[in-house]
Amino acid sequence: MSELTQWQDEIKLLREIILHTELEEDYKWKHPCYTLNGKNVVIIQEFKHYCALLFEKGAIMDDAYRALVQQTKNVQAARQLRFESVKEIESRQQEIEWYIKEAIHIERSGKKVPMKSTAEYDMPEELADALERDDKFKEAFENLTPGRQRQYMYHIGQAKKSDTREKRVKKYYQHILNGKGMNDK
Repeated sequence: MSELTQWQDEIKLLREIILHTELEEDYKWKHPCYTLNGKNVVIIQEFKHYCALLFEKGAIMDDAYRALVQQTKNVQAARQLRFESVKEIESRQQEIEWYIKEAIHIERSGKKVPMKSTAEYDMPEELADALERDDKFKEAFENLTPGRQRQYMYHIGQAKKSDTREKRVKKYYQHILNGKGMNDK
């Protein structure tokens, strides 16, 4: 935390609020992470324009204050509470405490966030064509974990031009044959 150039005071205050609960503090992905029985419940995050509490199962939490934010359309389970100042955190402390209690309740209940299957995601036409033309490539793609499959589908599908999507399929062809995710070496 001492290495942060901004949000230090805000993170200290959020941390103080969470430490008054039964959650255990840990550090994961270089962020304070709070767990219940070894399961992640809430993580403190910092971004350029705000800091946030990320609730791991936020999608199934009651959003009584209508304040939970889905970071991007592809984030299925997690939701954030965002803050821009110590003053804002202080004024919203009761709300923050309510959301933390709700997150603990959800974790205790054992409820799971229903996740979309890979088949429910849009398959880029260029990737589908490559899979159809090459049985070996198709088998390798199908042997990837669902998360890796979605990662390729999303990245390839994000390109606006068909030509760019084709180039991305070619770029990752050998990677997929080797059973690797996009960022694996």
